Formats: sequence, C-alpha cells, structure tokens
Amino acid sequence: MAELQGMVGQQMMDSDATDGIRWTFTAWPGSRLEAARCVVPFACLYTPLKKIPEMPVVPYDPILCKVCRAVLNPYCKVDYKAHMWVCPFCVTRNVFPHHYHEISEDNLPAELVPSLTTVEYNLPRPKVAPPAFLLVVDTSCKESELVYLKQSLLLAIELLPRDAYVGLVTFGTIVQVHEIGYQECSKAYVFRGNKETTLAQVQEALGLGQRRGGPGDQQSMRFLQPIKDCDIDLGNIIEALEHDPWPVKPESRPLRATGVALSVAASLMKLAFPNHPSRILAFLNGPCTEGPGQVVSVERKEVIRAHSDIQKGQAPFWERACKYYRQIADTLVADNIACDICAAALDQCGIAEMREIPERTGGVLVLTDTYNNPVFKDSLKKFFVRDDQDFLDMGFNVVTDVQTSREVKICGALGCCASGNKKSAIVSEQSVGVGGTSSWRQCVASPSSSIAVVFDIINQHNQPIPPGQLRYTQLVTTYIHASGESRMRVTTQAQTWVAPEATADLAASFDQETAAAVMARWAVSKTDTEDYSDVLRWVDRTLIKLCQKFGEYRKDDPLSFRLRDTFGLYPQFMYNLRRSSFLQVFNASPDETAFHRVCLYRETVPNMLLMIQPSLLAYSMQEQPQAVLLDIASVNPNRILLLDSFFIVLVFYGEIVAQWRNAGYQNQAEYASFAELLRAGVSDASVLMRDRFPAARYIECDQHSSQARFLTARVNPSVTQSSSGYSSSNEIVQTDDVSFQTFMEHLQKLAVQS
Repeated sequence: MAELQGMVGQQMMDSDATDGIRWTFTAWPGSRLEAARCVVPFACLYTPLKKIPEMPVVPYDPILCKVCRAVLNPYCKVDYKAHMWVCPFCVTRNVFPHHYHEISEDNLPAELVPSLTTVEYNLPRPKVAPPAFLLVVDTSCKESELVYLKQSLLLAIELLPRDAYVGLVTFGTIVQVHEIGYQECSKAYVFRGNKETTLAQVQEALGLGQRRGGPGDQQSMRFLQPIKDCDIDLGNIIEALEHDPWPVKPESRPLRATGVALSVAASLMKLAFPNHPSRILAFLNGPCTEGPGQVVSVERKEVIRAHSDIQKGQAPFWERACKYYRQIADTLVADNIACDICAAALDQCGIAEMREIPERTGGVLVLTDTYNNPVFKDSLKKFFVRDDQDFLDMGFNVVTDVQTSREVKICGALGCCASGNKKSAIVSEQSVGVGGTSSWRQCVASPSSSIAVVFDIINQHNQPIPPGQLRYTQLVTTYIHASGESRMRVTTQAQTWVAPEATADLAASFDQETAAAVMARWAVSKTDTEDYSDVLRWVDRTLIKLCQKFGEYRKDDPLSFRLRDTFGLYPQFMYNLRRSSFLQVFNASPDETAFHRVCLYRETVPNMLLMIQPSLLAYSMQEQPQAVLLDIASVNPNRILLLDSFFIVLVFYGEIVAQWRNAGYQNQAEYASFAELLRAGVSDASVLMRDRFPAARYIECDQHSSQARFLTARVNPSVTQSSSGYSSSNEIVQTDDVSFQTFMEHLQKLAVQS
C-alpha cells in the first residue's frame, strides 16, 4: 500500500503532463455532506488527445475486466504465479489471456508499468479510408468578399491531404450541390432555399439510391472525391463561382438560405459517408433571411436581435431557429459528422442560433468581419496543421467513457461534446452539463480539445470512507487517428480519501486554476436556462461559501480574514469571470457571446484562464520584461505593455514611449536599446500568437488612443473618475465597476459574518 500511495503522490504532480488531466481537488472527503460543503465541484478537466511525449503506443487490444469492462492498468493487483489480476473498480478476479503467460515483476507489459498511467492502443483493425471534407459556401456576399473567399478555398484544397475526400455546396437564394468531375460542363443539383428539405428528398434528388455509401461508392463519388483526382476540376468550379444573381430589393438584405444549405450538407454526408471521419466547413457572410433557420427579416429596417430582445421574448425568429439548428446538430451527432463555422461579416450571421452545431459536434467557430482579415486567413491555415508524422492534427469519432470507484457517481460533462447515451449504475441522478450518461462523443477533436467531468460522492455522512483508502478513475477514449488507424487511449488515476475534518489536506490538494476553469464552464452552462443576474449571484454565493469553508478568520472580524496559498488567486479569477464577456453581455452581440462561450468550452486550463484573466507583461528601459498586475496602475507613460486575452493580443505603448517612437529615435544608432525595446513586445506577441487557434486578433495602440479601450476594459479599475485623490496625471478607467480591492472588502465582510 505504501508503494501504491507513493505512486499516487507522484501522479498528482505530473498528471497534466503525463495524462492530460487536472483535478479541482486531488484529495476527496469521504461523505456527500462534506463534499457539498466544499462548494467547488469535484471534477477533472481531461484533454483526451493531448500530445504526451513519453506515452507508449502498443499494437494490440486491451485486456478488459469481465464484469465492469475496465481496462488493465498499473493499479490492478497481479498474482503472477496464478496469472490472475484483480480489477480495482469492482474487485473482480480476472485471468490473463494465454499470450500474457510470460509476464513477471521484471517483465511487465506497458499497461502494468507503474509510471505509465496513460497508454494508447493501436487497435488491430482495418484502416479507415481518409476523411471527407464538405465545403459549404455562401455566395450572397459582396464581389470583393467572394474574391477573398475563393482564394482561401483554393488554399484550403492545397493544405488538405491529397487522399482526403472533398465536396462543394454553395448557397444564396437557392442551394446547389456540385457534381465534381463532370467533364462536359459544370453540373449542380438545386434545392429551394425557402422550403425545408428532408433526407429522402435529398436522396432522391441526388440519385444516391439505397446503397450504403462510403468511400469508393460510385454514386457518392460524384459529389465527394479524393483531392488528387479532382483538384483541377474543383479548382475550376471554385474560380467560376459568382455572386448570387438573385436580385436584392432596395433597403433589403439578400435572400440567404443558410438553414437549408446546412440541412442538405448534413443529409449528403449522412448518405454518402455514413459514420465516416468527416467535417462540414461552412463559410457564412451574413444572416439566414429565408426558409427554415431564418434569424432576421429581409427588411433592413428590422434589425437583428440583441441580447435584450432575446431576454424579453422580442426576437420573433429565435425559438424556431434554435430548434431547427438543434435538429441539424442531432443529425450530425448521430452520424459522427463535425461541423465548423467560419463567419465573416460586419453584421451578425446567426451564430447564437447555430451554437449547438459546433458545440455538440466538436467543430470550431471562427468569427471575423471580412474574409481578408488575418484572423480568418491564419485560422484557416492552422485548421489544416499537420503533426510530426505529416497527418492532420485531429482525431475523428471520439468517444470518452469514464469508470469510477463504487463510492462515486458521474453528474455529467461540461464541454464541446454530446451524450453517448450510456446509462449505467455509476450515473448520478444529479445532472450537470451533458448529464445522464457516463460516455460522451466528439465527432472531431484536436490536441487541445477538453471536457470537464463532474463527479458526485454518494457515501452518507454517518458512514464516511476511512481516510487513506484509494479511489480510482479511468477514462477510456476511442477514436480514429487521421492516419485511419483505430486508437484507444486509457488514462487511469488513483487518489486518496481524507477524513471529513481534514480541511488542511483538502485545501492542500486544491487546484485553483482548474477550479476556476470548471466553475466558468458551469456558470456558462447555467446561462442557457437562467437569467444573467441570477448566474452572477450564484457565482458570488459559491465564492462566499468557499471562503467561509477554507478561509482562516475570527467571526465578524473582516481584518482577520486570510486565505490559504492554494486559494490565494481564486477570488481574483472569480472577480474577472464576473466582468468577462462570458457573463457580461452589455455591448456584445449574441454572436460574439456564443463565439466566446464555445471557445471556453473547447480549450485547456491555461487558455481558459487567459480568457478569464488576461496576462500582462511590461517592458521598459529601466528593467527586464516582467509580468505585472492586471491593474490600471500598471499603465505607465514609460512602459510598453503586452496584453494577452486569448482572443486579442495587444501591444500598448505608453505616452512617452509613443512620442519617442514617432520622433524616430529608434532609427538613430545611439538609441539602439530603444529600438530593441520596441521590437521586444512585438516579437513576444508573435510568439504568443504562433499556435493560437482560432487566431488571435493583433492590435498595436498608444496610450489615450481609441483602441486603448481593449486594455482599459480588462484591467482592474483601481483608479476611476469616482476615486478620491487622483490627479489629472493619473491614468483612470471610466467605469462604474467596483475595483478588486472593493470586491475583496465586501467578500471578507460577508465571509466572516455570523
């Protein structure tokens, strides 16, 4: 037992690097009541396809427990003489298969090596054919935008693997499915944009018949072909695309059948490539204005809905559009088809209504104002990035199953995923996020795609689990590698139970970064069913209760309040979460809010923390570059600041630095150090943006300029127009928000009151 517990301690320190998993608490109390008093959910944030350098990939099938189907792992008790192993989850004795007869303490298979808590199996299955990509293109855009879009589409074809399948659907007033490789002339099948189209109608119109479809099927090959066989024909079709010729009335929006286009695309992929690795890439340039999925009227005098319209029930198309796109998401999930949406428009495109499509299929969202924007261009290039073996850096048909000890049940998952509809004895009656299951599906996932799994401790308070015992969690992810190989990644964790009164042990095991990330996702999930003000009050109440549980203080003495080191940054994270675009919708469109929330649901802990609380670096002639407080006090005329909020990377020049730069001092030999200072911030910004997806927006601005608002909106407003004693030389924030100092004073007062 001592050896096993030592292994557990090492695992707690290395679990993110070696297993792609982080926990809110690594030590858990032994009863449901004590767990509830900890306020923050007991959860893990798992990145199933994280790149783990030392992870072995073994070329055989895993060994499963005959009762609970858990996979053989380092925490199993092994009887080498009897060739038996005991499952740590259900304590069932299992016999090793014959080909394991040579194992011993000195000759262990990879899955029993104590340090290898994550193992990947390359399952001996026939390789799956290369993935399929269906381009869905909005041609109702301006001529100039269409030129940029066509350039990007041709680039996408070049970036895709030569054996990948590709097809094309275009839409405006009508929807056209293009037949590829028809040599005589350009040929397309047309669907009305103002009428809902069923699967049977698409099947009949395209002549796909009753065949199963899939790679190699002659009927399917008319619409999706390997790029190596159709790149010239497809390139010619794309280059010949024209602006939708349907006339647009004065003061009217163009007729745009986005809903029918996505429905036809989903039906085509379902018929042609059922349950095959596939993605639909939709390029939108405006809102759907006709047919099912309509989000706004054709008349420009009727503006598209805002947050206030949705809250007041004054968005006439909202409910119907959300229901329609939810049905499309159901179709996509059922056949493992991912859908990615790239929206490039000055107006909204209806992303808020379509949010469930990328969210439930694992697809990505890119939101810009034009196809010529570097954010769109860079994101498209990074979408097709390859791994070190030159395969697309993505996995398909991803299914994650969770197995736990008998004292624990599963409440649900928070992330870009859909239910795997696996109901078992370990599923809790309490539901969080995507609940009612112990399995979740992602039609596609990247190495940074993560899900947060929330657990429920079911032991009653009068029968707590003795401290020192171990609990076990196993996450089994099956997926199709971009090479076509079927893979299974198995991560197994063992951690300790602690006594109910062991508050210090619980506090020591707390990961405040993971907790902030999980709470942010939970808060966002609540906004779907609750009013924003109610969610903010919920965030406040949970923070107060957490401080009452783990703070050190004397009753009714706010000055005595102290938080342990492991909780020191958590109130700051919650303060910034309350002010973030995830919970504050003032001055943001529903599309922007939906985009930010989907990104939060996808990313890893470090990236989520940047979204919640940006990082701020300072550069000056007097000192080395250093991290500084996210506070208006960090703004100094002699400094350059580098702000990274994940979505925006901003280089901010203080007033004096900007004056020197404008005077051209950096071009004079005696001011070489100043030239180096100017380069440092820009250089570091490019490093931050290099691997960011979606690509971050890059901004350079001077103090007191209009774009400086992107910095002042995110910093702590410790000095405002209402502050006493500030002088005109101080940098201030024009806001009614309370400062972090005021926030903490109120928190301390509420936490210590009787």
